[in-house]
Amino acid sequence: MKIATYNINGVNGRLPVLLRWLQQARPDIVCLQELKAVHDKFPVRHIERLGYEALWIGQKSWNGVAFPASHAK
Repeated sequence: MKIATYNINGVNGRLPVLLRWLQQARPDIVCLQELKAVHDKFPVRHIERLGYEALWIGQKSWNGVAFPASHAK
């Protein structure tokens, strides 16, 4: 099992980098910090397309965490 942590420092601004990293590294579980995005602005659809489910909580300009986990068994 591969577990990774990533201080994203603004998930929507770094979304292309995050998606590329998820495709290349293929971690089973990811701990994202500093989302800097409110709940309804978290890009869950993009992450789901890569085979992950996610739980998250965020705030507009600071904090926020997410925990994507792979569907792979």
